[in-house]
Amino acid sequence: MSDLYSISFQNADGSTASLAAYRGQVLLIVNTASKCGFTSQYKGLEALYEKYKDRGLVVLGFPCNQFGKQEPGSNDEIQQFCALNYGVTFPVHAKLEVNGPDAHPLFVALKRRAPGLLGTEAIKWNFTKFLVSRDGQQVKRFAPKDKPENLESEIERLL
Repeated sequence: MSDLYSISFQNADGSTASLAAYRGQVLLIVNTASKCGFTSQYKGLEALYEKYKDRGLVVLGFPCNQFGKQEPGSNDEIQQFCALNYGVTFPVHAKLEVNGPDAHPLFVALKRRAPGLLGTEAIKWNFTKFLVSRDGQQVKRFAPKDKPENLESEIERLL
């Protein structure tokens, strides 16, 4: 299995980043969308980030337009939407794909480490969440319907 920290991706401004910058922190990685029934979860994700960031939690948003075309905007539009509507201060990166032949390597690795129901790797919808331990070895998957506030006990266990 590849080292999660070696995987690079694009920031919203087009620059390249990698998970190496977050080594030693607990990561909550989420595929997001601005026009989804679960979009209000941005509020809960931001609340988790604010509550636990000083203890080592980082929330990372990765917009995806693969589910019902619910993330049609540009990276700049997505950033503005998140800041204006939900006060998001956690990193929201460039749009990417999470399933199919063009699935980003980060989500390929996360899905392999934490398959969904019945062992399927495919992500079913926006706001699927992956909680990654400080050492990058443990990955737990949460469904879109799992509200961010309901992840607190799992986050605290890893902090």
